[in-house]
Amino acid sequence: MDPIRDWFVEDRGRRVAEALKKREFNAHYVATQQKAKEMILKEVPPGATVGGGGSVTIRGLKVLEALKARGHKVLDHWEIPREARDESFQIRRAQQTSDVFLASTNAVTLDGQLVNTDGAGNRVNAMVFGPKKAIVVAGVNKIVANLESALRRIKEVAVPLNCRRLNFSPPCIQAGKCVDCRVPQRTCRITTIIEWKPPFFSDYLVIIVGENLGY
Repeated sequence: MDPIRDWFVEDRGRRVAEALKKREFNAHYVATQQKAKEMILKEVPPGATVGGGGSVTIRGLKVLEALKARGHKVLDHWEIPREARDESFQIRRAQQTSDVFLASTNAVTLDGQLVNTDGAGNRVNAMVFGPKKAIVVAGVNKIVANLESALRRIKEVAVPLNCRRLNFSPPCIQAGKCVDCRVPQRTCRITTIIEWKPPFFSDYLVIIVGENLGY
């Protein structure tokens, strides 16, 4: 362990959490993904229906499996084969009115804004309106300086990695950079900037984790 690097990560994470609080989010910094998982399990009330946004971070925490084992109904479209479009659509639609929605964010700025780009829109929609409670988890690798850096991170890091995960081959994969493509496999379709806690959530918890998580 490098104590200087540990200090930098914690300082950065706590600064972002404080910036989020100033925007009315319920925000916390935790050192490890295990701590994040424990916090999520405490925050999900008994009997709650849980929507799982398309998130490598959330899957990495193994929290959906823990919630299922606890008896929760979990709405997870990643369990549905890609070709079963109607079933996948119904699950994504049901996520919008879940009791708790779990997701990550593509980027979080140092001054506390959450920036996301979707291909389908179910995740970004549920992050702004619909569910009773949202829990967003972000590793320190998602922290960026400002909105310009957030959008650049999405185009240059998150999108290529997620395209690779999905076995998509849009032009940005070959070019090594965003080319603003016009192809069916384009995954940059809907972009949202959450500048302040959306008003109709009973609670909007953002957990900043002192580890690199997801894409």
